[in-house]
Amino acid sequence: MLLRLDPGLHDALTRWADDELRSTNAHVEYLLRKALTQAGRLPRE
Repeated sequence: MLLRLDPGLHDALTRWADDELRSTNAHVEYLLRKALTQAGRLPRE
């Protein structure tokens, strides 16, 4: 999946991911899962 991000947002996500020892892709997935869980919208497997 291609995702267009503002370059500043991408840089901030990359720095955050580096701090958490994750790839940027893994960190985006982590954040999306966290948001979906908090919203009660994560589908059950």
